[in-house]
Amino acid sequence: MISIQAKKHDNYSVEFKFGFNCAEGKKCDDFSVNAWIFVPNSLGVNAENYGKKQFYRDVKSNVRLITPVYLLSEIAQEDSLPLMSLRNAMETLLRSQTSSDVESYEYHLKMFAAIFKSSIRNHSQHIRSAGNIGLDKYLVDDYVKSIDAVLSRFRMMYRIIDVPTIDEKIRSYFKMCDEFMSHVVAIQTIRIIKSIDSLPADADFSYAREELAALIRREQDYKSCRGYGVLTDDSDQNRRLVYHRGMLKKFIESELYIRLDKKKDGVAVEQIYYSIAAGIAMIFATAVAWITQTRYGNITWPLFVALVVSYMLKDRIKELMRYYFAHKLGNKYYDNKATVTIGHKRVGEIKEGFDFISSAKLPAEVERLRRTSAGIDEEVNIVEEKVMLYRKHVYIDQEALSGNDNYPMRGINEIMRLHLTRFSLKMDNPEVPVDTLDSQGNIRTVLVDKVYYMNVVFNFKHGSGSEYHHFKIAMTRDGVLSVDRM
Repeated sequence: MISIQAKKHDNYSVEFKFGFNCAEGKKCDDFSVNAWIFVPNSLGVNAENYGKKQFYRDVKSNVRLITPVYLLSEIAQEDSLPLMSLRNAMETLLRSQTSSDVESYEYHLKMFAAIFKSSIRNHSQHIRSAGNIGLDKYLVDDYVKSIDAVLSRFRMMYRIIDVPTIDEKIRSYFKMCDEFMSHVVAIQTIRIIKSIDSLPADADFSYAREELAALIRREQDYKSCRGYGVLTDDSDQNRRLVYHRGMLKKFIESELYIRLDKKKDGVAVEQIYYSIAAGIAMIFATAVAWITQTRYGNITWPLFVALVVSYMLKDRIKELMRYYFAHKLGNKYYDNKATVTIGHKRVGEIKEGFDFISSAKLPAEVERLRRTSAGIDEEVNIVEEKVMLYRKHVYIDQEALSGNDNYPMRGINEIMRLHLTRFSLKMDNPEVPVDTLDSQGNIRTVLVDKVYYMNVVFNFKHGSGSEYHHFKIAMTRDGVLSVDRM
């Protein structure tokens, strides 16, 4: 199956997170994604000024393994696979410090922290979506007790490598993961508290709130004791802290990110088609010269004129044939092809293509979805739009993917960011003044956002299944306001 999440990433970019989950029991799997992007004509974006190169400059993609899924309470068990795998790697490192032992220790350390981050995020989301956090106190109790158990068991294992024979750099990897996990606990717990604070004041949530606040205070004291960074009133220190935490996140998740080797797709076939186009043009020019020479002789004015005209038409025929073959090629091949590799092992392939298309080529379901999102019935006819089609094909060798490590790997995630700075260049002022008459009869001017909408319709195909997802991006010249699922 294919899953998707969409959100505003920053003021000028939106993020689409695709999850490509392989079907069980298959050696390999194929996924297809088509995205139709509807851009208002008033933004001045078209095929002449916004080609393939510009689009791919505005798209940034990161591909990573899907983090193995564990419940927070599962990781808290002393015999859980993440804890046991890490403990075994650390005990092996204590006996032998070969490069492979160090790599194994670092791998399991990062995987443990990544799995913990994923599980605490899922538990936090579950609590925040609960109907009544005050009544469902067991959710908060389980959350706090599981975190305490995980952190306690994890931190106790530091004693295994806290010996003179282990290099300080190797021990620092553990401390980095420890600091990262403490930071993640604070982030997710504060999100739950903010959710509690937004609930009606007439309900009593004091128990849950105090339990969560106590957890944060314990972690703050621990970080201060260990010399980890904490927020202060010093802006320079806070700036360094945010940067440091960003580096910690990259360090932890580096084991999940996958390297892509990109190259242009269909190069050999493209050259063959272009050679055929040149051959057809040459056949025309040679045929004209041969027929004219047969009729008028070797050196005559009619022959001279015929050769000049045939040379002129030969180039035009060549370009027309190149255009025709390029159009046909674009329907069957993609612009770029990337090999997905883990280490030196090929585990899949991703292809992508981009083109402007006419509205007449829209599938009926895509056109219907676009119309249903219109604010008024005739909006689609009133607001003319350019349509961009982004195509993606993903192939995953599940056998190769699952054979790379000790954890069950279900597939890959692709995080695609579309930067919209170019789309805002021809927008009007972000706010427009609107005059109105207030209740006292006075003229009052209200500044209102001047909003532009871009619609994106996705079609996912996996096996025999096909599904559609529709998102609307609202933005002004100052940037993206929202990304809403329709």
